[in-house]
Amino acid sequence: MSERVGKYTLKMSHPVTIRSSVGVAGKKEGEGPLGEYFDITFKDNRLGQPSWEKAESTLQKTAVCELLRRNHLVNADIDVIFAGDLLNQCISSTFGLRELNIPFLGQYGACSTMAQTMLAASVFIDSGAADRAVAVTSSHFCSAERQFRLPIEYGGQRTPTAQWTVTGAGAALLDKSNGEVRVQYVTVGKINDLKIKDANNMGAAMAPAAADTLYHFFVDTNTKPTDYDLILTGDLGKVGSQLLKELLQRQEIDISGNHQDCGLMIFDLEGQDVHAGGSGCGCSGSVFCSYIMKQLKSGCLKNILFMATGALMSPTSSQQGESIPAIAHLLNIVRT
Repeated sequence: MSERVGKYTLKMSHPVTIRSSVGVAGKKEGEGPLGEYFDITFKDNRLGQPSWEKAESTLQKTAVCELLRRNHLVNADIDVIFAGDLLNQCISSTFGLRELNIPFLGQYGACSTMAQTMLAASVFIDSGAADRAVAVTSSHFCSAERQFRLPIEYGGQRTPTAQWTVTGAGAALLDKSNGEVRVQYVTVGKINDLKIKDANNMGAAMAPAAADTLYHFFVDTNTKPTDYDLILTGDLGKVGSQLLKELLQRQEIDISGNHQDCGLMIFDLEGQDVHAGGSGCGCSGSVFCSYIMKQLKSGCLKNILFMATGALMSPTSSQQGESIPAIAHLLNIVRT
């Protein structure tokens, strides 16, 4: 069983290996700085589907099926799949994966879902509840805009703090073998709410949760930022990344030397006109499962923190004037 370290962190008692992963991306993402690293890039963001929502389901199913194919596995070889997305009732996951006949646990952590699904899969494997699990998530610019903001056809002006929801998906295969890339620690975050209400400023809403989780991880494990090759956040973007650094500096923690953010890595902020950067479940999902995993497999990275953040809002809560609570979950991943 996982061993509790400090108050919020669990240490894996047995090897939990991230055996393989697949990152899938849309057209705009494929044209960005990480385009060459994605395993599959689509040139048509509809993916041949009649709706944006069905296109997103196809993204997720494509990632999982490619993951199984590459590892010479069939659906029955997977004990459980943890999946989630941004849409109401996680319909991208349920409709995308319904034909696979794999035991399914739906997850909702908003943009933190890639970390949440991998965290849950790790604990299942470490406890013996599963021998082999898949963690997957997705997002789509058009489906997210339609649900959370305004129809794309409206053509509204985007504010400087706004982020561009990534069209993409990430799927990771975890098992209990003695592989090279392993999950060592996981930290479950707490809900933080600084009463931000601007749905076009997700970075400001999520930064406090990221700072809180990272601070408690350092305290629980008695480590410091310089112990890690990379501290990777999910999709804080330009605004949230700066706020995260400022919040941690108040605790005398400096991450400026090795912090990167998936939302800043996936797009060329100026050249692709994405304002404050990328966001969405598929942001950290596609970046981690493609570029970061390739860096870990090659040995360029050996000890990283992967922390994805999520804004736990809904269209209903926003319409009722509620603030935007946020969450951040963290995994310490090492290459042995």
